[in-house]
This record gives sequence, C-alpha cells and structure tokens, in this order.
Amino acid sequence: MKKSMSEAVVDILTYHKYIVDAVYDGREALDYALAESYDGIILDIMMPERDGFEVLKALRQKGINTPVLLLTAKSEVEDRITGLDLGADDYLPKPFAMGELLARVRAMLRRREAFTPDILKCGNISLNRQSYELSNGKQSFVLPRLEYQLMEIFMLNQGIYLSSEDLLVKVWGYDANAELGTVWVYISYLRKRLAALDANVAITAKRNVGYTLEVAP
Repeated sequence: MKKSMSEAVVDILTYHKYIVDAVYDGREALDYALAESYDGIILDIMMPERDGFEVLKALRQKGINTPVLLLTAKSEVEDRITGLDLGADDYLPKPFAMGELLARVRAMLRRREAFTPDILKCGNISLNRQSYELSNGKQSFVLPRLEYQLMEIFMLNQGIYLSSEDLLVKVWGYDANAELGTVWVYISYLRKRLAALDANVAITAKRNVGYTLEVAP
C-alpha cells in the first residue's frame, strides 16, 4: 500500500475509534502480526519485501487465525481467488471508497465475534462469557466486570505477550484516566483467583515485554 493511501486508511479508522498500527512492507507486517494480538488485519497484496500473499500464508501456517481483509488490484480476479484460498476472510478491490472499507472491517470483526465460543478454556480453567464465571469444574467465581474483561483478553490470547499499555487500552479504553498501576493491581486479583481454584495455568510476566496466560510447566 502506498504510504499516502495507508495514512488515509489509518486516519479514517482512527477517527472511527479503531486502534491502528501501520507498516509499509510485508516483512514488518508479518513481524507485527506475530508479536501482537490484533482483532483484524488489512493486507495489501502489493507490498515490498514480502507481498500480501506471502504474509497471509505465513500467518495461517503458524496457526494465527486473525481475520484478514486483503486489498487487491481492481481487475485481478485471480488475486482474489488466491487470497481466499490462502485464508483471507474478505477482499476489497482498489480503488475503494472509505465507507466500503469501514463496512468490510465491521463485517470482518462481527464474524470473528460470532465464531468465538461462549466457554473459553486454558488448562483446567474455563471462563463462561455469559455468566462471567471462572471455574475449575468444581469451584467457580463470578468475576467483576473489569476482572472478567482482563481474564477474557488473556484467554483469547493464550501464549501471546501483551504489554501493560495494551491491556490498559483494551480493558479501560483509549481515553481512560486509569494508570498502568491499575493493570498490575487487577492482574494480582486474577492471580489470587487462579491460586484459589488450584489452576494449572498462570499469568506470567516477561520483563520489558508484558504478560501472558499459559499452562504452568
């Protein structure tokens, strides 16, 4: 994607309250997608270093199922077929109207939500997304809203490190007045819940990287 087009896409998505990371070549796009947890990814086929097909194929081979919207050349039907076969969730021919881009992004994210199960599991722990119950099968806690939202994020991103800043934005919001220390306090609350449930999973920290939920070795 040309830098000018990328900036326009970032501007419109940001205006509509999406949090966006922009990169300008396929190698960097793959690095970002592997290092962070995203709700959706927009890939242009025509990228330097590695094209959109290569990036998409690498993501799917590594088991990353984040929804992908592929930007294709207007006349290249073969590109669209190839992209869908490689695991793209949707495609949008260039040039496109920003309104259509927003509609495609909304639809892509709705489909992702529709495919997310009501019961999330990690090790011997489950989280019920309807009742907010964190359970080991014998004992359970109904989590307060913020604890639940934080636990849900960890459950949906098992093994992926999320920084304190990421967690603050995802749970408390981009414009929240909460400080990073609030994240640490709520992680402490969840660790106590897991200990009380004799969980075989733990919220672990990696210095200067972040936190993740994983099955204890």
